[in-house]
Amino acid sequence: MSESDGADAVWTEERAQARGTSAEHATREDGVLAEERREQSSTASEQVVVVRRARVGDVRGIKSIIDTYVGKVLLAKELVTLYEDVQEFWVAEVDGELVGCGGLHVLWEDIAEIRSIAVLPDTARLGIGGLLVERLLAVARDLGLQRVFVLTFETKFFARFGFVEIDGTPVSAEVYEQMRRSADEGVAEFLDLPYAKPNTLGNSRMLLEL
Repeated sequence: MSESDGADAVWTEERAQARGTSAEHATREDGVLAEERREQSSTASEQVVVVRRARVGDVRGIKSIIDTYVGKVLLAKELVTLYEDVQEFWVAEVDGELVGCGGLHVLWEDIAEIRSIAVLPDTARLGIGGLLVERLLAVARDLGLQRVFVLTFETKFFARFGFVEIDGTPVSAEVYEQMRRSADEGVAEFLDLPYAKPNTLGNSRMLLEL
């Protein structure tokens, strides 16, 4: 299976093992995307995880994964919103089954937000969340972004990738006013607008400088 993501990075298979996590990073081959390979494991204890761009056919599965955590650590996502934003999402598969998802939403010229990182509970120990974050950060770098924001309860998890907790909104007053014009709910949460505060209670604001 081959796919083009509009970048010159070549992604090979990513795997996670029950005894720990091992992710293969991007390689480059003359600016041409190589074919993503699925490698069959010869070890019964090893499960191969494939991380790839989401497709339209994945949207209902993405919603099902997110719904597992709605009202606990994630906000609900309408199906129409997920279809509109499908190009922002990456998914993880194990044996062809969708088990995880996450999105990268560009907020401004230098900053994006990681959104909706979720993994099915029965695969939570395979390191899939980490693989998704690594891939989204690689995409952010490829886009030329300088910073990545996340609004999360999982501060220890994101700290492993270099995220640090911040106060306030890390943009200038001029950019703040421009961003207020966005109809995106996530942007309102990023800006900490009053009407979005009920959605963000208990979450920590974290930022990573790329």
